[in-house]
Amino acid sequence: MPSQWEDKSKPHRNIVFIGHVDHGKSTTVGRLLLDSGHIEEHVIEKNEKLAAEAGKAGFGLAYVMDGLKEERERGITIDVAHKEFFTPKYYWTIIDAPGHRDFVKNMITGASQADTAVLLCAANDGVNAQTKEHAFLAKVLGVAELIVHVNKMDISGVDWSEDKYKSACAEVTGLLKMAGFGSQLDRIPMIPASSLNGDNVYEKSGNCSWYSGPTLFEAIDAAPMPSKPVDKPLRLPIQDVYKISGIGTVPVGKIETGTLNVGKTVVFNPSQKNGEVKSIEMHHTMVDKAEPGDNVGFNVRGLAADDIRRGDVAGYSDTEPTFVRHDEHFVGQIQLMDIPKAVSVGYTPVFHAHTAQVAVKFMELLEKQNKSGKEANPSFLKTGDGCLVRFQPTKPMAIEQMSDFPELSRFAIRDMGKTVAAGVCIKIEKK
Repeated sequence: MPSQWEDKSKPHRNIVFIGHVDHGKSTTVGRLLLDSGHIEEHVIEKNEKLAAEAGKAGFGLAYVMDGLKEERERGITIDVAHKEFFTPKYYWTIIDAPGHRDFVKNMITGASQADTAVLLCAANDGVNAQTKEHAFLAKVLGVAELIVHVNKMDISGVDWSEDKYKSACAEVTGLLKMAGFGSQLDRIPMIPASSLNGDNVYEKSGNCSWYSGPTLFEAIDAAPMPSKPVDKPLRLPIQDVYKISGIGTVPVGKIETGTLNVGKTVVFNPSQKNGEVKSIEMHHTMVDKAEPGDNVGFNVRGLAADDIRRGDVAGYSDTEPTFVRHDEHFVGQIQLMDIPKAVSVGYTPVFHAHTAQVAVKFMELLEKQNKSGKEANPSFLKTGDGCLVRFQPTKPMAIEQMSDFPELSRFAIRDMGKTVAAGVCIKIEKK
């Protein structure tokens, strides 16, 4: 069903819905799509019937995004789903990211494609472990604009209380300051809502006369457009590589900087392979060129599918993407979030940088900062510490310096199934 605002020539953007498991992400997306006329009521009715049969009455809205059978059975989102969505100003791709801790890897994939995020926080439950993790990751992964959706205001015990809303907002504000969104708090809307009933999602709610801000739909349409670094060299992190019969090798990913043009030769690092761009496809349409923010698939002449892999970054040969070899170092500034034990030199967790996942070794602790001040060459680090660290990847890894390409300098550090730190690459030390 086409929306009244459907127009694919509008500026295209990606939005991701993040937050703790069960705070209502999928339901919010379902409600947004239904009330704004992107899906028809009978689809929800059919989904509700399926949900009720599966003993999940009330999950009809969530089923719009939760398409996988396992997700429906478990009532949680596992993989990243995509849906098109239009507002008066923009053409959006909605990325519904999983909140459950087992699936954070998929959430990272989702958030790294988005320029705007809706962070859900349930009014009855406040900030939780995944709320924290997702807020930090959103910052690290380059999400520029944030909207906070204070959901479940209708739930018994909250009952549209302004005090309960304010206390949830205060909790979220504390978290956002910690996660690095402090400078933009004045432009982050915090919306009291009930996604299940549709309050303040698309329609204004009559249950909170004390709130005069935007609905979620209005806030999304008003989110400022991030600047597109088109004049910088091309950087395109590869998310997947497909072998398509009759076409050949098709890498897929989101352009971070520069422009991808048909007919030009691209280099993939660290794989160090190159080939000519034969065609570019975006949202099932062939295009001659693509810009920052665009999710593209492109066919490359002269490359086999196993020549390149997820985690490679594509650029042009005159300004090749930087990578660090397994015998080279880079210096990064990190902030420890929640680490079960003290860590020291030799610690080798997994770094998630754009689409790459590489085990990286802590080689030298250069300078620690925390509430008590600075300390050169500390012997260990613990939760809450910031530190300048010299790192060595266990295999070649594409990463850029903050000063050159902030978009590709950020990383998240994960260990034992959770995000333990976030950081940026300050300096690359090539041999």
